[in-house]
Amino acid sequence: MKLTDLRGILQYIPRFREKTFVISVDGAIVTSENFANILLDVAVLRSLSIKVLLVHGASAQIETLAREQNFQPSDLEGSGITDEGTLKLALTAANRLTHEILEGLSANDIRAASCNALIAHPMGIIHGQDHLFTGKVERIDVELLQGLLAQGVVPVLPPLGFDGDGKTYRVNSDAVALEVAKALNATKLIYITTIDGLIYQGRLIPQILVADLDQLLSHNKSGFPAEGYSKARNAAAACLAGVPRVHIINGRVDEALLTEVFSNEGIGTLVYANEYQQIRRALKKDIRAILLLTKNSVATEELVKRTRAGIEKTINEFYIFETDKNPVACVALHQLDATKGELACLYVSPSHENQGIGTKLIAFVEAKARELGCTELVTLSTQAFTYFQSKGGFSEGAPEDLPPERREKYEQSGRNSKILVKKLAPK
Repeated sequence: MKLTDLRGILQYIPRFREKTFVISVDGAIVTSENFANILLDVAVLRSLSIKVLLVHGASAQIETLAREQNFQPSDLEGSGITDEGTLKLALTAANRLTHEILEGLSANDIRAASCNALIAHPMGIIHGQDHLFTGKVERIDVELLQGLLAQGVVPVLPPLGFDGDGKTYRVNSDAVALEVAKALNATKLIYITTIDGLIYQGRLIPQILVADLDQLLSHNKSGFPAEGYSKARNAAAACLAGVPRVHIINGRVDEALLTEVFSNEGIGTLVYANEYQQIRRALKKDIRAILLLTKNSVATEELVKRTRAGIEKTINEFYIFETDKNPVACVALHQLDATKGELACLYVSPSHENQGIGTKLIAFVEAKARELGCTELVTLSTQAFTYFQSKGGFSEGAPEDLPPERREKYEQSGRNSKILVKKLAPK
């Protein structure tokens, strides 16, 4: 995303103003070269009146300290057994990182504070093993955190919890972020990690409905690499608990945070709690989006060139496919005569290809054509005809399948498009 394209950012501001984002940063990212840029991104969020909380991990630093001291830690992630020696390393590592984060935020003129808002209790004995100083979140001091946020302060939470007796327990940072996001009714939970997003069976998942992610976790959790499983599990739990959107991004990529939050395409993985996609009739305000969407396809002569005036004249025949209220695909349905409709201007943004959007739009147009009383649907294509045949069920036709007026336009165009036809079964 080009940060100079303010229009791309401005459309999100009314939606996110005064909302709460919980950002969870892995320890390996805090000490990476790009962390200073991430803090700049946090400053941008704060300048837009977005409330931000930072949670951080410390496993990379614990591993480094253990190596320096020739000590074998009992657990690195805060979810296994934490013995006394490992707890000491965790305290040292977490406190150092918290201090580094506070320094970085101060350098960006952001007020911040570390606080004991995480109340924990021992994880206890699981499968016969005492987890000693590993803790589990009991509750979040919401009043404390909301008070800080109301004063424009960014709370910084280490992966440490405290019980009523003042004892300290190590807690998994992914789980901490989940509980904080739930307790504060956060709009977004963002995991900033060292991987590009959720990887499943070797492939990046750009976006996924929580029900589908939950199914993957239930039936084949081994499909996720070890470094991504915790993120996947906690992302699903967050969405199921009411957090609308969870993002997993690579913190080593410059501008990853702003690109993920302020663009349609994003850069990592989006897990969403509800169906955030819809097809709606296009409005005059969508003309610019339609022209931008189809610009490259028109340049390669895959789609016929349309003018702004031409689209405006038939705007009621165009439809937009939105994700989170942002146009990512379009299609048009022109009624040629009493029984024939034409599917036209089908285009899906490259960032949203291979997600079934094209077939959804074809099915949508078919349904609309039936509502208009059409018994046959035609479409013309110069380069995507095999897609319409294999995915849409169209068969190759001939100029004679077009009504006289449409056939005349076809012959005058000189595009020599293939004509494809599909019989529509009654509703």
